[in-house]
Amino acid sequence: MGLIFQLGETLFAFFGLRSEQMANNSSNGEHQTTKKPPPTPSPLRFSKFFQPNMRILVTGGAGFIGSHLVDKLMENEKNEVIVADNYFTGSKDNLQKWIGHPRFELIRHDVTEPLLVEVDQIYHLACPASPIFYKYNPVKTIKTNVIGTLNMLGLAKRVGARILLTSTSEVYGDPLVHPQPESYWGNVNPIGVRSCYDEGKRVAETLMFDYHRQHGIEIRIARIFNTYGPRMNIDDGRVVSNFIAQALRDEPLTVQHPGTQTRSFCYVSDMVNGLIKLMEGEHTGPINIGNPGEFTMIELAETVKELINPKVEIKMVENTPDDPRQRKPDITKAKELLGWEPKIKLRDGLPLMEEDFRLRLGVSKKI
Repeated sequence: MGLIFQLGETLFAFFGLRSEQMANNSSNGEHQTTKKPPPTPSPLRFSKFFQPNMRILVTGGAGFIGSHLVDKLMENEKNEVIVADNYFTGSKDNLQKWIGHPRFELIRHDVTEPLLVEVDQIYHLACPASPIFYKYNPVKTIKTNVIGTLNMLGLAKRVGARILLTSTSEVYGDPLVHPQPESYWGNVNPIGVRSCYDEGKRVAETLMFDYHRQHGIEIRIARIFNTYGPRMNIDDGRVVSNFIAQALRDEPLTVQHPGTQTRSFCYVSDMVNGLIKLMEGEHTGPINIGNPGEFTMIELAETVKELINPKVEIKMVENTPDDPRQRKPDITKAKELLGWEPKIKLRDGLPLMEEDFRLRLGVSKKI
């Protein structure tokens, strides 16, 4: 009986000491957690006798950049591509040539709801990028950026997939540093009319790195700058598509006052190549993907006028709130770490976009 009592006292003292140590550790901010690596992809990936295709999910894959990314991924016969899109800004027409292909699957899905699929890589592009669309439903926009990113990170954690987020140059806000390097934290209005997009993407980046640090998820973050090319939504509020549509309709090119604000324009094929290089590389980012060629809005309008319709006039209109005055990427990291830089100049890319817009608007070229 005495032996049992003595054993009880010993156990009590041991567990009491352990409890006290745990309490002290907790109060000192130390968490006794064991970090385990994320789950590996399908066991088939390591099979000696069967080499499966790489299964890739593209959210927002029916959109402008997303559909061009799908085209490039599908060129590789070892890729199977799944597109998830709710068609808010995207269109099935952009993916028409792949529908029915045995390596392609299209799902109508909103990323604010969980998605259960088995994939090896996730390109997370889903989010309206045009001011007209993201201001139309700002609450939905920020839910897409936050809840949608959480859902995709949860999927990546479950299946052990690498995930790439297309963030944006808008995280720099109205920059006080020019050009903008990735180390710049930005100058963003947290309560402005553009905040649903700007701050939403900033939170998405935070979530990516928190999942990376806490759960070991393989992440990649691309901060993409203004991109243009075929399949952009006509009249979507972005300056290149606006100017080309106006020029083709013989309407004045509306330049927002004062016209000296600058942007840098990257052709979509260059952008897609940059995203794939980032995904396939070993660097988490964030890395700027964009064209460092900088143009004022007046210069852009004059170039569109010269190339497409010399007869149209250029008209000044009121500016929108929180419109950044300057935007130009520092792409030093992209050059050094990815071996990437844009190839297509603005004067070469605009005619390719004009051809696509003429076809969709039914406007033939005047001889």
